Amino acid sequence: MRIAIDYVTSNTDDKSDTIRQTELRHNPRSFLKLILLGFSIIGLPLIAALIYSATRIDQLAEQSRKTVYQATQITHGSSILIDEIIDMERSVQHAHILEDLSLLKGYFQAHVNFEKTAIKLLEVSPHLKQQLLLEKLRLFETTIFREILASYDTPQNLRDLLDQFASLLILAQDFSTENYQLIGQNVNEMSEMAAHARTLVEWELVILIPFVISLALTFSVFMARPLRQLDEAIYNMGQGKLSSAVRINGPENLKYLGSRLDWMRRRLLKLEEQKILFLRHVSHELKTPLTAIREGANLLAEGITGNLNKKQQQIADILHTSSIQLQKRIEDLLSFSALQADKTALIKQRTNLAHIITNILKDQNLSIMSRKIKIELTSPDLLLECDKQKIGIIIDNLLSNAIKFSPQGGSIKISTIQIGQIIQLDIIDNGIGIDITDEDKIFEPFYQGRSIPNSHIRGTGLGLSIAREYALAHGGDIELIKHIGQGAHLRLILPIHDPEAQP
Repeated sequence: MRIAIDYVTSNTDDKSDTIRQTELRHNPRSFLKLILLGFSIIGLPLIAALIYSATRIDQLAEQSRKTVYQATQITHGSSILIDEIIDMERSVQHAHILEDLSLLKGYFQAHVNFEKTAIKLLEVSPHLKQQLLLEKLRLFETTIFREILASYDTPQNLRDLLDQFASLLILAQDFSTENYQLIGQNVNEMSEMAAHARTLVEWELVILIPFVISLALTFSVFMARPLRQLDEAIYNMGQGKLSSAVRINGPENLKYLGSRLDWMRRRLLKLEEQKILFLRHVSHELKTPLTAIREGANLLAEGITGNLNKKQQQIADILHTSSIQLQKRIEDLLSFSALQADKTALIKQRTNLAHIITNILKDQNLSIMSRKIKIELTSPDLLLECDKQKIGIIIDNLLSNAIKFSPQGGSIKISTIQIGQIIQLDIIDNGIGIDITDEDKIFEPFYQGRSIPNSHIRGTGLGLSIAREYALAHGGDIELIKHIGQGAHLRLILPIHDPEAQP
């Protein structure tokens, strides 16, 4: 049996190690690395698009430069060819008219320039059609040159060659015209290339912008998730919600921080349990001698042990009243410890809320009369399923709180109304009200607001906390309502039917 247990334990440890190693592979070790990884992945498509666009623009610029250079050279060369043909024709014509072969020197010079220009144009011309026209032009000019050499001794024969120069000039002009057409064609091709490049850049922007935004949103959510979990964990700990474990999914340093928060949560939970246990023990230890003190003070006040003089009677009454107040404080501590220990079992029954309010007013009648407070009660008969005793404690605490803060001769408005399946009870006093800094804390245990009457003995700060816990146990709540004027406005909300009851 021990071997089997050890085997199962080792398998469990191996699985845990495997899961931990998998998490380490998929999660970066630090939040900074996660941010850098996110920025790298988001920036990679943009960098690739920029490089591609720059490459395309560079290619387009190079092609444009090359095309412009070729067009310039060919246009200039065509002009030179035409000029040289005209010079050659003029020289031959002068030699023929004057019958002076020495005048052919200009022809030979123009011939050399024509050859050089034609060869250079062949090297520059990118189109086959241009090259064929140039070859044809060179061959025609070479044929004329050979015939001139053959007729060098007889200047009269030069007359027959003048017509060929006219044909050569027409051929050179055709070459020039063809060059302009090809240049226009190249310009159109360059425009199409530029339009195509612009279209590609536009499509890149149309595709990349939503893609990059979606990537940024995805990584923002992914990076914000552990921070949101940390914030939620800290908020829950601040609100006293210590039952849920703290789990942080993300980089290792944030997971470590989450584990430290969970350790703090367990520590606070343990301290809370110790506090509740202490309150419970102290409350029970105080309750037994308090009972004896109260009974003794009651016997003295009633004169059972003998008649008391006036001063003795006042002291006995003070002892009796103080023992009642002390018993109320101890009962609050017991109720609070029971609430924290989840031992508040509700015994629900069909009850008339107006009867509960009337009984609470009778119990508080002495305090109401001593402070000359006017009660304005508007409470029709409203039936609801509730724990009569717990609802009585809620209303008693709310009314006691209103009486405590009401001035001498003040007034308290109590009203109940049914809204759908909800009963709403409002208690409004015209006292000093609740300080704005205390509004979010008045329902916290042991918290006592700043607005405390000087003549009143400070309590335990558990009344409103216990009242709200009982209201929540019934599926309702207690709210602080902001209103115009002096005083405080507290509202109790209760469901008419038990929310946990099966239909």
